[in-house]
Amino acid sequence: MMERRKFFRIVFRVPATIRQGCISWSSRIFDLSLKGALLEVPIDWKLGNEDDYSIQFQLNESDIYIDMDLKLIKECGKYLRFKIDHIDIDSASHLKRLIELNVGNDVLLHRELAQLTDMKDIL
Repeated sequence: MMERRKFFRIVFRVPATIRQGCISWSSRIFDLSLKGALLEVPIDWKLGNEDDYSIQFQLNESDIYIDMDLKLIKECGKYLRFKIDHIDIDSASHLKRLIELNVGNDVLLHRELAQLTDMKDIL
């Protein structure tokens, strides 16, 4: 089977908070990429919708939080697949560094960053 993903995913298991308006849910991140995130379906989750979501999580052993605005792409059993819709510059820098440390390949990381900026031109 041909791999369709354009962005390298890293396994990153940390607690996260999903928010939509004034509602929030406790969840857990399973993996991250420069383009999206896979999270655990919260216990009190109702079917998702097309409205914007935001997530926040803390980097391990630090006081750094990453905040992202997301679109729900798919609910799949016990997983929620999100696409990053917006991320502030500080959070983007931290996410880039996190992926850089886990990818271990500078060439691959720069290729993914180039794809990400090319995709923004299309959208």
